[in-house]
Amino acid sequence: MKYRYIDSKIGPLMLAGDSKLEQVRFAIKGKKTVPEKSWVEDNTIFPDVVSQLGQYFEGRLKQFDIDLQPKGTDFQKKVWQALLAIPYGTTVSYGEIARRIENPKACRAVGMANRSNPIPIIIPCHRVIGKNGKLTGFASGLDIKQALLDLERS
Repeated sequence: MKYRYIDSKIGPLMLAGDSKLEQVRFAIKGKKTVPEKSWVEDNTIFPDVVSQLGQYFEGRLKQFDIDLQPKGTDFQKKVWQALLAIPYGTTVSYGEIARRIENPKACRAVGMANRSNPIPIIIPCHRVIGKNGKLTGFASGLDIKQALLDLERS
């Protein structure tokens, strides 16, 4: 797999994949994520992703148009597909996503699928909040989740 780093308003991001984007990884405590040992750095890959993320962070892009290849279970992929339908600048609850995938009792499983999302920002798991309207569960930290939501609401 190939990877590259890019700078963003929320810190360095790692983009990884082969022919299609498979992962976006956030920095951990401000430090770049370490790639797998077998991965090869290539700063020429995914120019369209770099451009679209730049436009997103500038507030000029509301809908990504990127070929994605997230790896996960069928259930996870179903949840991630539902996340792609959440409009820019809006939020929904885990329960709402469970209803949308026609599995209304799967709120916790939806939360776990969100946590496993390998392509955050582009597959907008940050737009899913608790049923009480509060921010909950974001693998990279609630401060990042809040920053992404603030960006989309500005």
